[in-house]
Amino acid sequence: MHNLFSEGESRIVRPPSTALVIFGASGDLTHRKLLPALYNLYCDDYLPVNFLIIGASRTRLSDQDFRDSARESVASYSRRELDSEKWAGFSKNMYYQPTDASKESDISELGKRIEALCQGCHRDFNYLYYLATAPRFFAPISANLKKAGLVEDPEQGMRRTSLIVEKPFGHDLESARELNAKLRQNFAESQIFRIDHYLGKETVQNILVFRFANGIFEPLWNNKYVDHIQISFAESIGVGSRASYFDRTGILRDVVQNHLFQILSLLCIEPPISLSDPDSIRDEKVKVLRSVRRLNKEEVAARVVRAQYDKGYINGEPVPGYLQEDGINSGSRAETYVAMRIEVDNWRWSGVPIYIRAGKRLPRRITEITVFFKRPPGMLFRGRQVYDLDYNVLAIQVQPEEGISLRISAKPPGPRLRVEPVIMNFTYGSSFGVPSPEAYERLLLDAMKGDATLFTRDDEIEEAWGILTPVLEVWKQDDAIPLYRYQAGSWGPLEADALLTASGHAWRKL
Repeated sequence: MHNLFSEGESRIVRPPSTALVIFGASGDLTHRKLLPALYNLYCDDYLPVNFLIIGASRTRLSDQDFRDSARESVASYSRRELDSEKWAGFSKNMYYQPTDASKESDISELGKRIEALCQGCHRDFNYLYYLATAPRFFAPISANLKKAGLVEDPEQGMRRTSLIVEKPFGHDLESARELNAKLRQNFAESQIFRIDHYLGKETVQNILVFRFANGIFEPLWNNKYVDHIQISFAESIGVGSRASYFDRTGILRDVVQNHLFQILSLLCIEPPISLSDPDSIRDEKVKVLRSVRRLNKEEVAARVVRAQYDKGYINGEPVPGYLQEDGINSGSRAETYVAMRIEVDNWRWSGVPIYIRAGKRLPRRITEITVFFKRPPGMLFRGRQVYDLDYNVLAIQVQPEEGISLRISAKPPGPRLRVEPVIMNFTYGSSFGVPSPEAYERLLLDAMKGDATLFTRDDEIEEAWGILTPVLEVWKQDDAIPLYRYQAGSWGPLEADALLTASGHAWRKL
């Protein structure tokens, strides 16, 4: 079977021997995402020759119980069908250790189990800890790992020990700084891998290649030629089983601070010194976030729209409003939709509006980045029944289908001079003949290699929160800032459209 990673990647040496410890191993993330991703890496011959997967959580399970539940999860959620022979080879490296990670004694027992499983050669194994837990456990687990002697100095240790941390990473700037400080008490910054699965998506990674490997686009990637940019994140689902979490969080924290700001930083980045140096890329991403204009109270009211969905219809089926969802506070003011206009105040992007929108219970699931290039002068076509020339539009679709399209103007067949838009399309499936690997596959592989390029650094996290915390504070302090309503199945409140019409723009139809 053709490997689902690129041919160049397939020639890279496998990661060194790794013991992957998953805290929260009985949870949803582990079973829906991590275990299927690891199984696919095994089937593609990307896992280390010597690897261990050790599940750790408070649930009392045996090794075989863990393997059995993992098999069910892989059969349900893997992008490929479960192969019994492959599964046998994969699952023999899976183990489970009941662990209350808040107890130092349990972490010590976990360390002994890891050493025993490594058959006395544990110094030859790198240790990779994945915190698939609630954020309140991040600091205690990291501290207990350190106390148990399971964290080595990256400059002097005989093996690499690394920590993968899931979102949410803080809920505002102060909490993010506090969490960063607590983690750095036990792990060096170079050992901390803050994961955002959007950076594992092929189309997001392709932004840099698309810009810097194509001479026709990078010269146009600036305020001389770009009219405006839109970044849209739409979901047709409601809050579902995440009701309690989402009601405390809202969509600005849940999606914009991480996924969409990561897209923004890659889209607007300056050329890094090297694409093979993680900090070279992350340095430039931080510069973009630092250049984003912070909003004062008046600007929050004028440039940010928040809303909640009311009852409506999705795909012809009735759905309840947000306040009628199970587990939602009847007086909740958590936003399920947000639209905002931001500006990157640097030499390249000054004067280019960037519109971001994210919402639940919209008509369809889609994430798209859209670059609108400035219209050309139209005087050549006067008197020829050609009126306003349309924008050239570059659309990068992140999900559900990964691909890129370019809208240009062309003359249709016939004796008259007319101008009509035409679309040039590229999709991963049709161009390469295979579906893209899941995002977690690439990220887990990179973490095993110690490559932090696609992971978020501490200053990135803090800069992103620095942009949004003033917005959150204004919402909290000023009840006069409206929380608009929109019908489920619509594209959001009319007030979000007004953000764009004031500048002569309109949301792209998705």
